[in-house]
This record gives sequence, structure tokens and C-alpha cells, in this order.
Amino acid sequence: MRTFHGVLAGLLVIASFAGSNGDAADDAALRMERSRCAAAAAQAVQSRYESVEDLSARFDQRTRSVALGVGSAAESTQSSGRVLFAKPGRMRWEYESPRPSLVVSDGAIMWVFDPESKEAQRLRVTGSYLTGAALSFLLGTGRLEDEFIVTAEECTDATARLVLTPRKEASYERLGLEVARQTGEVRSTAISDLFGNVTEVAFTDLETNGSPPAATFQFVPPTGTRVIDLAN
Repeated sequence: MRTFHGVLAGLLVIASFAGSNGDAADDAALRMERSRCAAAAAQAVQSRYESVEDLSARFDQRTRSVALGVGSAAESTQSSGRVLFAKPGRMRWEYESPRPSLVVSDGAIMWVFDPESKEAQRLRVTGSYLTGAALSFLLGTGRLEDEFIVTAEECTDATARLVLTPRKEASYERLGLEVARQTGEVRSTAISDLFGNVTEVAFTDLETNGSPPAATFQFVPPTGTRVIDLAN
């Protein structure tokens, strides 16, 4: 049964040091510009999502698994569907392809439902789920610069690619965000786990503040569903 990993990472690009005084100056200027870009983009993201109560979008997810001891991509899986986030701490992922499945949380309990196998997992939500799977600031539970060291991998006039390294011990290595610099809108996310696996999620057709009913984030297993209760 497929388990849920929400969202995406990038690799921190470190400018090379070339030895000459001119190259060193250029390198320092580039680092300074990326530092300013990272701080401004993080603030834009924070400001945008502080004003958003809920967000819905279509998503395309790609997970690249790395074989232990090999260091190269051994498997890549793709899926797509719709996602809905709502404060405080609620989310609903409806996978449409390659086969239907559902991940839904009311902020306290998370359900992972596979209709094909008629099996549902019930889990208690922890901080690692909110940060790693859903990006806690989207759900109104955290501040980027309090929880992460934020650096910029790439900056253009329109887009910033940020690398977020957790300040505290976590079950993942880093998060990545691609954001619109002017609006702070998150266009894609990535998460790299401690084994080198990367899950990337790209968002389209974003809509905000649609006021979904509370029942959207609740789940009642259909008759005949085998429930695996991991919340106790």
C-alpha cells in the first residue's frame, strides 16, 4: 500500500572559488545577492500564506527512489490529483492516477485510504507530518525562518528556488521551494529524505480562501474496509 510523502527538495549550489581577486569579488557579490533573494523570497512566502485560510490546487507528484549503496536513481514513480490545505493543520490529497487513493487529515488524525485494496491506515498527526508532508507554514503552524535555514539555489526576476534546511533534527535532509518572487506563491515543493530519495510536487490551478466545509477533512471508512489503526 502506498504511503504518503508530501512535498519537494533541491540541491544547494555553492559558487566555486577561483583564486583570483576578481573572481573572489564576483563570488562574494553572488553570495550576497542570493542571501538577499533568499530573505526577501522567504518573507514574501510567509506574508502570502499568513493571509490565506485555505488553498486548493492540482498537483503532479514525482518520487525518485535511490537504491541503498548505489547512489543513483533506481526507481521513479509519478502520480497526480487534487490537494486541499486549510488552517489549522488540515489537508486532503485525492490521488487520481496512476490509481485512486486518498490522504486526509483533520489536524489530529490522518487517514491513508487505498480503495483498490479496501485498506485504510489511521495515524496520529505529528510535527514531522506537518513539516515534511505538508509544509507547516501552509497550514498556519510555523514560520519559515524560525524552522529553517533558508538559502537560494537560483534567483531570476520572476522566480526564486529556495533550499530549506531544518534547524532541528528531522526525518528529512532538506526541503525545496520554487516560488514567485513578487507574490510569494509556491509553485512547487520538494523533500529529500536522509536516504537520498526525493519527492517533488508541482502545483497548478491554485485557488485560495474557498471555505471548504469541515467534513472535507474527515474520513469514514466504507463498509468492508480493513482498518490498520496506528494511532494508539
